[in-house]
Amino acid sequence: MLLSDTLIIDATDRLGWLAGRVLADLGADVIKLEPPGSDRSRAEWRAFNVNKRVLEVDPQSAADQAQVADLMARADICLTTPPPAGASAWFDAWLDPDALRRAYPRLVVVAIRPFGGAGPRRDWKASDIEIMAAGGAMALAGEPDGMPVRVSEPQSPGWAGAQAAAGALVALYRRDATGQGDLVDVSAQACVVTALSHAPTFVDLLGIEPTRAGAFMTGRSIKGARYRVFWPCRDGYINFIFYGGEAGRRTNEQLVAWMRERGAALGALAAIDWKTWDPTGADQAEVDAIEAPVLAFFADLTKREFLDEGHRREMLGYPVSTIADIADDPQLAARAFFQRAPGSGERFCGGFAVIDGERPPLRHPPGAPWCAEPALQMRRTGA
Repeated sequence: MLLSDTLIIDATDRLGWLAGRVLADLGADVIKLEPPGSDRSRAEWRAFNVNKRVLEVDPQSAADQAQVADLMARADICLTTPPPAGASAWFDAWLDPDALRRAYPRLVVVAIRPFGGAGPRRDWKASDIEIMAAGGAMALAGEPDGMPVRVSEPQSPGWAGAQAAAGALVALYRRDATGQGDLVDVSAQACVVTALSHAPTFVDLLGIEPTRAGAFMTGRSIKGARYRVFWPCRDGYINFIFYGGEAGRRTNEQLVAWMRERGAALGALAAIDWKTWDPTGADQAEVDAIEAPVLAFFADLTKREFLDEGHRREMLGYPVSTIADIADDPQLAARAFFQRAPGSGERFCGGFAVIDGERPPLRHPPGAPWCAEPALQMRRTGA
């Protein structure tokens, strides 16, 4: 596999678990450091730490410190989520990112913090709700007349973990070329900001700042109109929006043709020339008029009907999947996405990529113990 000769030490908390999981799924040998007695029974811990092996270490134990030091000398990457300075003996003595860089010049150290390792907030603590607020995401989530909200399942660890994994790989590539490691400093706040990269575009092009709009989208019309994005259907919701341009023209034409074939009332849709229609120039009355018949049409469809017919007609749009929909999704099943961890029988998301026609298998169940192996002598560091 891609990273089969790579040894990674994962000393992260929740903010960094995904980074180690991504790299493990690419074939790396990931050793997850855990204090004795830590809770590894939670579904969240098991999902993000499957495919790693666990090494229990006591930061007060000289023997455990020596074992970790030996691993660091052999490792390629160390993933950390440092606490505020002086807050934890776990890091202060022997897992501080700057100390690791000095002690192991070839090691790539990835430090993931809520606000990064520099600046006035470097030692601030933050949970997901603070990071999502500081990153701007909550300003765009919620009803227009309501309070800002966040997605109920924490999102910032996903953004931070994915960016950290990418940074680790870039630094590893540079290390192999130069022989020198790096310190990759990841700010979870900045990672969330990147998720909003579309918002400044609306300001630049239309002079309109996007705001909370619930099931609607703002910033697409110079007249301030909002467009519906989520539509109720018989068994859930459909994601669909009226677009302009070539792709939007085909979708809109096919939608009207579909409605006409089903005998649905077209209302204002019947008179529109989609070749010239421009969503950026529509006012709210026009948008409401074209959306009203579609709202009634979609309400009588199932998600499967919309997906099958929309695909046949090459339309933009997709049903909003629930957890049950994802678990039974035929596309994911065809790609063997879900796998059972060896030795546990638990079903997990498999690796995120199919490489050379094959999805790398899960090699370790969550919580699998690590022990020293002779193969460590042959890692890419040459130790």
